[in-house]
Amino acid sequence: MKVSLNWLTDYVDISIPAGELGDLLTHIGLNLEGIIETDTDIVLDLEVTSNRPDCLGHLGVAREIAAATGAQFRPPVIDELPVSGKVEDLATVEVSAPDLCPRYTARVIRGVKIGPSPSWMIERLEAVGLRSINNIVDATNYVLMEYSQPLHSFDYDKLSGQKIIVRRAKAGEMLISIDETHCRLDENMLVIADAEKAVAIAGVMGALNSEVGAGTINVLIESAQFDPLSTRHTSRKLQLMSESNYRFERGVDPVSVAAASLRACQLIIATAGGELAEGMLDVWAKPWTPRTVALRVKRCNMLLGIETPPERQKEILAALGLDAKDEGDGERIICTIPSHRGDLSREADLIEEVARMEGYDRIPVSGHVTHAVAPESLIQRTRRMIGEVMTAGGFDEAITSSFVDAEEAELFGWADFVSVDPNTRRTNNILRATVIPSLLRACKTNQDAGNSDVSLFELASAFSAGSVGELAAEDVQLATVTTGDLRTLRGAMEMVVVRVADGQNMVVRQCDMVGFCDGMAAEILIGEQTVGLMGIVGCDVVDYYGLNPDRPIAAGYLRFDAILERAGRVHAYQPVAKFPAVRRDLSVLVDEEVTWQELVDAIDQLIQPARVAIQYVTTYRGKQIPRDRKSVTLTLIYRDPNTTLRSEQVDQDVSAVLAVLKENFAAELRA
Repeated sequence: MKVSLNWLTDYVDISIPAGELGDLLTHIGLNLEGIIETDTDIVLDLEVTSNRPDCLGHLGVAREIAAATGAQFRPPVIDELPVSGKVEDLATVEVSAPDLCPRYTARVIRGVKIGPSPSWMIERLEAVGLRSINNIVDATNYVLMEYSQPLHSFDYDKLSGQKIIVRRAKAGEMLISIDETHCRLDENMLVIADAEKAVAIAGVMGALNSEVGAGTINVLIESAQFDPLSTRHTSRKLQLMSESNYRFERGVDPVSVAAASLRACQLIIATAGGELAEGMLDVWAKPWTPRTVALRVKRCNMLLGIETPPERQKEILAALGLDAKDEGDGERIICTIPSHRGDLSREADLIEEVARMEGYDRIPVSGHVTHAVAPESLIQRTRRMIGEVMTAGGFDEAITSSFVDAEEAELFGWADFVSVDPNTRRTNNILRATVIPSLLRACKTNQDAGNSDVSLFELASAFSAGSVGELAAEDVQLATVTTGDLRTLRGAMEMVVVRVADGQNMVVRQCDMVGFCDGMAAEILIGEQTVGLMGIVGCDVVDYYGLNPDRPIAAGYLRFDAILERAGRVHAYQPVAKFPAVRRDLSVLVDEEVTWQELVDAIDQLIQPARVAIQYVTTYRGKQIPRDRKSVTLTLIYRDPNTTLRSEQVDQDVSAVLAVLKENFAAELRA
């Protein structure tokens, strides 16, 4: 934000050098980035935080200087203007989307003469980085940099029906902006329209078809308040940036909308002539009501660590325009928050105001900082172990947003989800029921960046709707997505269970799930408890996210609480085996529908004390294998803790395994 020193002196007396003024502004929260000296002016380049949109105008900065120095703040005085006719006889305003446009005002000036602006106005606009266009547009830009209130001027005679309609755009509606950008609009965007067409993109930029030009005689001045989120969404999607959308995205003062409009009319009449139609068209969905916030004097002193008398606290807050009043007992100060300070909503905000005006350098710094040392908790240790296992398995950790779109909820068949009021958040307004959609988005981002091989994991919260009147139920999940195969994902999950919940057996049971390929999804069990799911993502999901259809994507999750309740077991000492193990690989032909778990369960029915493990190797389908059969290769491991096993002993156990597989599944030993 560039601030002209000459311009500032219109509103507050400044008796200190520019360097000292820059230091003062830095100390009260407006960081000085640099000082630019011109032939006739000194310009301060200030960094304004996003919560202080009021300081994106010279009046806001002047108000801060007045509060910090004790100087008098002098806002512009607007005398009576020449009027002719009534505005309601000349134009009408209709707002069909009050959620995106809480307030819209319009004034009409007739008989203006387009020409160059006076030199003083051009000089000030150029000092803050704006080029002069004509006296009408320059006047609105001047007010923009004065009040931090964007305005727009329409050629009144180019408005069909002399009507303003604030509405959502139609799907595919086209508009050519003032900078000659061809914009294709959608239903989530807000436009200003006349009786026939869109004439501006609300909060972003006007259209060529209503631009003020050399032949303009009558103008309609717009001053409004637009929804910050909608403005940002529209600006980014259309790739249109302006001083207007920069301010609308941060929020404007709903009350000064009217004052800024009148100030613009004053400047236009002074520089371009004309007469103002009496009155103002004002559509205000919900007129602004001031809020009050209480400050406890003792709480302020305790939090800051300095003793600031109640009178001084009250003086600071009053100087900031907060209408501070003593409650009577000297213990609390009640402040009425002005419309331009939307960032002040609680006691801590008022304490911060006292701190920055008193000076942060007054807050003492202790020479010693104490920090209680606590051992790593079970939750912390479990999280760390999961991260180590997943990283070792080739997975990268992701951090994603908890919000998804309604279409994603439908893709995965979520029926019990939590959504935000669409008037507050229109896109990405559903809390995810699983973390998988968020990781699929991250997968798409990597794919667009040229990373075709992606394996991601995230340990994060998912949400489901609670009972009426209760908060949403929160469930922490270990979610994974990989462009590898399903075995890679399953192996990673099994390693997590082995490492964290040692001694537990993870079982995978096939089932159909929405969002996954038929026959390629399964629920994950530990014991008899379902703790997650896994599978190959369905084609409709792959298509929605724009992922490569030639690369199957495996996804799944484990519930963290289910793992945590099995974690923390103290391991008993196990001596290193003294005698070697005997391994036997078997390849058996079974029917296609026979699962690996069924084979394991059948083998486990045999009582074989020497058998210590059953390991899956691979599955083969192809030449020499019947169409409805498959070859499953497994490894049986045998060991006796007291002696070396003889081949004859192992042969007997292997024969018993083959017999039970043949009996249960008509299995054949593959040659």
